[in-house]
Amino acid sequence: MSKSNFTETMSFKSDKIRRENISQVLKLTQEALEERGYNAINQLAGYLISNDPAYISSHKNARSIIQSVERHELIEELVRFYLEEHS
Repeated sequence: MSKSNFTETMSFKSDKIRRENISQVLKLTQEALEERGYNAINQLAGYLISNDPAYISSHKNARSIIQSVERHELIEELVRFYLEEHS
């Protein structure tokens, strides 16, 4: 590495990391719910509307995983994704 690489300012993209984390949380939760025979969309919607973690199976630690992200952050990301894909 040349010396100049150590002096260049690097940009930290926390929003991108947060969005990737939310995507991974939703995918893991979906997989766990579907493995148990649940309709993942209905269960996730129930959780997001009610904030009741009982909508999410504890299979594969999905309940703990989904609760690792604030519910409002999940909703914001879902709305952002929908609007970006449909605009």
